Formats: sequence, C-alpha cells, structure tokens
Amino acid sequence: MGDKPTIAISHLGCEKNRIDTEHMLGLLVQAGYGVDTNEELADYVIVNTCSFIQAAREESVRTLVELADAGKKIVIAGCMAQHFQQELLEELPEAVAVVGTGDYHKIVNVIHRVEAGERVQEVTAEPTYIADETTPRYRTTTEGVAYLRVAEGCDYRCAFCIIPHLRGNQRSRSIESIVVEAEQLAAQGVQEIILISQITTNYGVDLYGEPRLAELLQALGKVGIPWIRMHYAYPTGLTPKVIEAIQATPNVLPYLDLPLQHSHPEILRAMNRPWQGRVNDGIIEHIKQAIPQAVLRTTFIVGFPGEREEHFEHLLQFVQRHEFDHVGVFTFSPEEGTPAYSLPNQLSQEVMETRRDAVMEIQQPISLRKNQQEVGKVVEVLIEQENPETGDLVGRSARFSPEVDGLVYVQGAARLGSLVPVKITDADIYDLYGHVVNN
Repeated sequence: MGDKPTIAISHLGCEKNRIDTEHMLGLLVQAGYGVDTNEELADYVIVNTCSFIQAAREESVRTLVELADAGKKIVIAGCMAQHFQQELLEELPEAVAVVGTGDYHKIVNVIHRVEAGERVQEVTAEPTYIADETTPRYRTTTEGVAYLRVAEGCDYRCAFCIIPHLRGNQRSRSIESIVVEAEQLAAQGVQEIILISQITTNYGVDLYGEPRLAELLQALGKVGIPWIRMHYAYPTGLTPKVIEAIQATPNVLPYLDLPLQHSHPEILRAMNRPWQGRVNDGIIEHIKQAIPQAVLRTTFIVGFPGEREEHFEHLLQFVQRHEFDHVGVFTFSPEEGTPAYSLPNQLSQEVMETRRDAVMEIQQPISLRKNQQEVGKVVEVLIEQENPETGDLVGRSARFSPEVDGLVYVQGAARLGSLVPVKITDADIYDLYGHVVNN
C-alpha cells in the first residue's frame, strides 16, 4: 500500500448510485488505495450523494455536515455534485472535490490531484459515460445478489423529474457487454441479478434503433444465474415480444416493477406522461392474463399540482381494482429546474400526507391477502442475513426485491448467499415466515 491515503465511501440513494459507488471502490482498490468502511479511520471520505427529491438532499447534506464537523476531507460525488457543484464548494470548505455522475470513473485521478493540493471540480455538464464489463467493481450488496446496469440516463422529460438533468440522455450497453458482466457475476456465485436503468423497457433504442429488451432477456437466460429480475419496466414497453421472452426464459422472474405514478389521464398529461394514460387499465389486465404468475409492483405520486379530489378518487379506485402485490406512495416534491416546480395549484404537505395514507390504507389489506396466499407453499428463498443471537435466517423469495419489498424470516440452517426451499407458515402485510425444507 505504501503511503497512500485511506479512503471510505458513504453511499446514499438508489441502486444506480450504488453501482457508481462499487465502480469507484473497484478503481481505488485496483490503484492500490486502502478502502475502509470506517469513516473515522479514513483520510478521505467520498460521499456518493442523492439529489432526486428534497428528503434525499436533506439526508445528503446531513451526512456532509457531520463529516465536515468531524474534520474529514470530503469528496462529494453523485447526483448532488452534478446538481449543486458550485454551491457545495462554497458552503463546505472541507470539500476537497466534487465529482459528477458522468465522471466517477476519474476518481483515482481526482484523488491524485487532491493529494497534490488542488481543489478539484470534475463535473461534465452533459454526462455521457457508462461503465462496462471491463470497469473494475467491488460489490457492496449481500453475496447472493448484484445489480447490473443495462443503460444509463433517460430520454423522457416527466414534469416532476430531474433525472435527465442529472444523468443525461439514455445510453445503452451492448447485449454482449451485459452478458459478459453477468457471466463474471455468475462466476462469483451470484444467484440473482437485478437489471436496472431509468427505463429498462426502452433498453437498446439509442444503440440499435429499437428496443431490444426481449433479446437481452433471452441472451441472459443462457447465463447460469437462477434469478434475473427487472426494475423499472414501463407498461408501454411490455410488448408481446417482451412478454413472450419473460415466459420463455425460466430464470427471468415474472416480477414487474411498473412506475405508473398516477392513474388519471389529466394528471398524467400534466406530468408529461400522456402516453401512459391511454394504456393503464388495458395493459395491466393484459399482463395479468399473459403472465398469470406475475408479481406487480408500482409507485404513485400523490399531491401533484392540480390533483383534485376526483383525480385522487380515480387513483384510489385504480389501486383497489388492480390489486398490485406491492405499492410505494410518495408525496409530490417540487424540484427546482423541473416544469412542475412552478405549476399553480400546489397542494399542502398535510393534504398530500393524508392522501398518501389513504392509498396505503387501501393497499395494505391487498398486500396482506397476497402474502397470505403464499402460506402452505414451498418457495425458493435467497438467504441474505443471519441473526447472530437467534440463528434465524433472513432472505427473500422471488416475490420480493431487495430494500423495497418484504423479507422472509426463516428457521433452519442454510448458507448465506444460497437458494433454499422454504415452507411458508405465516404472513403479515409485508413479510413471510417459514422454515427450511430438508430434502
């Protein structure tokens, strides 16, 4: 190691940010830096920040201020660095560098320059970079699971969303590149890969001139990984070809994360998502018929400017009617730099929170019923944690994605990172309970 400084990375935000963090770790380790999880022992702390909504920014700022108060030299990376580079440098004298979302691969060079006494601002205005299978990576997830980025950036311009401004336009990796990385992960013993991008159903449009998700799924089906899960499948992109690929590829889980955001055509128009309003009811019914075993997850935003009582009532009925397995509900967050920020008829936080609670009140009995249908079944569970005091195991079945859905609490013995048969004996709103079935 020589006299190279020790570096810790604090990761905030989504799984896209997590992959950036893992690449920074990989690059630093490859360059011979000591990487420590303990921020107190590190010479530098890289904070990979989130700037998606106000609450995420507040968490990022809290982390930065705590580290500054502890006298740490801070490298600010990620979405907040992309968003507020100049302000961050002005407000935080402890910040020795800001590194944008399209520049994290330059982290070793940034540390060299900082060590030489420079205060570094490495932020490309329009990010175009995307890591591939040759970029070093040090995984931070539990041993059985890995995220696999298929594309970066977004070509849509939803009125509430700042992501295209922070991450640039969509750029897809080639099918060959993604398959090679999946094979590398399989060789490391990974049991589940989770495909992520801003809009996974649009994968390949920029590269091949048309979406190629079906072909990607078929190619990944040949890699020896038991579970392939997709995040962020826009309903309009679930074409007959994609549905057929899901059905025909046994290791592609029939788990669909559909970020619908609302149900009423007027609100969807105001959100600049009018294409979605035309297909909601029909396509969800079609998906359920085409893939009867599909697990459907979605997210909604309540309190978008101008959301009237009848719009909200439409949403409540929609949730009741479609009986999604998992629902996340967010209150609208006005983001400076987005069209929705200056829209008239903004709703109070109190009204938004009441509406959020009302959606959850309708969803919870549905989630409970869906979970209770698992009782008595033997399902495969990926074991991820062990409670050192009780010896009980914690994992997930194919119905649950990490960090956003429930868990399966398991009694019995199994190796961490393995898939084991578990008999489900009990269920509550979020979680399942069971015991290992010994053959």
